[in-house]
Amino acid sequence: MTDTSEEIWEPHAPATTARPRRVDVPAPFAGRLELLVAGTATVDVLAEGVVEVTAEDPDGGTGDVRIEWRVPCVDVTSFWTPEPRGTGWLPASWSAPRRVGLSRGAPVAALVGTGDTTVCAFAADREEVLASGGVVEETGEFRFWVQAAGRLTVRIDTSGRHFGRSLAELAGWWAGDRPVHVPDAARLPAYSTWYALHQNITPESVERQAALGKELGLDTIIVDDGWMTTDRTRGYAHCGDWEPHSLPDTAAHVARVHGLGVQYMLWYALPFVGKDSAAWAELSRYALVDAAHMGAVVVDPRYPAVRAHLVDRLARAVEEWGMDGLKVDFVDWFGVQDPPAPGPEADCATVDEGLHLLLAGIRRRTAAAAPESMIEHRQPYVSPGLWPYATMVRAVDCPLSPQENRQRVLDTRLIAGPLAVHSDMLMWHPAEPVEQIACHLINVLFGVPQISVDLAVQSPAQREALAFWLGVSRAHVDTLQLGEFRPARPDLGYPMAVAVGDGTTVVARYAALPVATGTDGAGEWRTLLVANADADPGVRLTGGRGTAEATVQDARGRTVGTSTVHLDGGLVDVPRGGLLTLRRV
Repeated sequence: MTDTSEEIWEPHAPATTARPRRVDVPAPFAGRLELLVAGTATVDVLAEGVVEVTAEDPDGGTGDVRIEWRVPCVDVTSFWTPEPRGTGWLPASWSAPRRVGLSRGAPVAALVGTGDTTVCAFAADREEVLASGGVVEETGEFRFWVQAAGRLTVRIDTSGRHFGRSLAELAGWWAGDRPVHVPDAARLPAYSTWYALHQNITPESVERQAALGKELGLDTIIVDDGWMTTDRTRGYAHCGDWEPHSLPDTAAHVARVHGLGVQYMLWYALPFVGKDSAAWAELSRYALVDAAHMGAVVVDPRYPAVRAHLVDRLARAVEEWGMDGLKVDFVDWFGVQDPPAPGPEADCATVDEGLHLLLAGIRRRTAAAAPESMIEHRQPYVSPGLWPYATMVRAVDCPLSPQENRQRVLDTRLIAGPLAVHSDMLMWHPAEPVEQIACHLINVLFGVPQISVDLAVQSPAQREALAFWLGVSRAHVDTLQLGEFRPARPDLGYPMAVAVGDGTTVVARYAALPVATGTDGAGEWRTLLVANADADPGVRLTGGRGTAEATVQDARGRTVGTSTVHLDGGLVDVPRGGLLTLRRV
C-alpha cells in the first residue's frame, strides 16, 4: 500500500495535535493493513487476524491522539454501524465523522464482505470518540480513523470470520469488568401501553391489558406516558414531578397487577422538567438544553440538586409502589455537543460524568429495593458504558414497520453484550390478517417482543397467532437470545438470520432463500426451526445429510402437515407466518 494521507480531501477534518505517522504492522498483517498513529503507538497481535493498537499523548497529557488504518476495499458488500439506518452503503472517506458518546451510539463499526465475512471490524475502548470510515476514491482502499483525548485503544479484526462473531467478540472485550445482571424476566415477552393507549392511562385499563396479556404469555407490563398527568395533549410539560395522577392508590394498583402474575415497569422521560411541573421553579435554572417545543427543558446532571431530585423520583416507583423496574427514556437528549459551561453549583466538569452518577444512583437504589428489578434503555443510547445501569435495550420507535424493527433489533443484538434486546412495540391495524401478525413477530424473533395493541379487541384468530409466536419466543429463549447469532446480508436488510444453541437451531426466513441444514450453516442440531415470513411457501433445504421428520404449522400454530424430508434438496411448503420444525430421524 502507498501512504496517500496527503492526497485525501477531508472537508470535515477535526483538529489534531499531531499528524498521523506510519507505524509498522506485524508480519501477519503486512500487505492488508496500513496503520498510521498520531501519538506514541503500541501494537499487539491478539489472535489470527486480530490486532490491538494503543495511542497515547507523548507528553502524558490530554492532547488528541488518532489511530488510522486502511484495508483494500475488495469483495465488500456493506458498512455496518449500530446507528438506526446506519448500515448498508459504503460512505466516502470525506464524509462527516460520527461523534460517539456515552448517551449516543457505540464506538464500533464493521466492513462486511461477500458471505457475511469480516473484512475489517473495530471497537474502541473509550465511550466518547470521533470516528470515521470511508472509501478512498484515489486508491480503492477503505480508511478508518478514531480520535480521542489522551489515550485510546482500538481492536481491529480482519479475520474473515462471520461478522456477527467478530462483533460479539468485540462486545465481549467491552464487557470486561462491567458488572451486569440481567433478570430472567427481562428476556420474556412484554406488553407496552404506548401505542395501544398512548396517554389514556387508568388503573382499570392497565389491569385489563395485564390480565389479557398474561393469558397470551406476556409476563410484564410497561406503563408508558400519561400516568403522571391527567392532561392528554401530549408533550412533556408535565414531566418532572412524577406524581401518579392517573394511577391513584398506586401501590394497591401495582399489587393487583402482581396478583395476576404480571411484573410492572413504569416509564420516565428522564431528562425533562416541564413548564407545568412544580419542579420547574427550582430545576429549570439548571437547563442543559431549552426544549421549548417539547414544553420542557433538559436538566443538567452535572448539578447535585438535579441528580438528587431525579434519583429520588425514579427510585420511588420501586421503593414505595412496588414496581419491578423502570423504562428510562430520552437519555440521548443529554448528549449535547457543546454544553454550557458548568456553574458554581456543579460538581462535574462534563455532562457524561454527571450522567454516570445519575444513572448509577438510580440503579443502586432500585437494585437495593428489588435485586431483580429491570431498567430499559433504548437506541441510540447503546454504549457499553451504560451496560451497568440497564438490563435491556429497546429498538428505537418504528411503529408498524416490521422490516425496520427487524433491522434495528438485529443491529442492536450484535453489540448489546449481556443486555436483553427488545423490539419496538408491535402494533397493527384491527383488520390485520393473522399471517401478517405472525410476520410482525417473526421479524423480531431474535429479540424480546413487546406488544402494544388493545388485546380486548383482537379476534380469536389474532389471539391464537399472538399466543403461538409468543410461545415460540418463550420456549426457545436460550437459543434465540443467548445462542451464537448469525444474521445474513446486512446490505439487504437481513433477509435471513440464524441462532445456534445447544442442540437447537432457529432460522428466520424473510425472503425466498434456501435454508442450510448442514453443520456449517446450522450447527450440530437435533431440532431445527424455520420461521417463514416470506410470501413464498417453498422452503428449500440444502447442505445437510440424511432425512428429518418435518412438522408444519400455520400462523396460528395449527399443524397443517407432517412428512419425512431430505436435508439436501428437500422442499417443504410452509405458509406465510408459519413454522417448520425438523427433528433428526
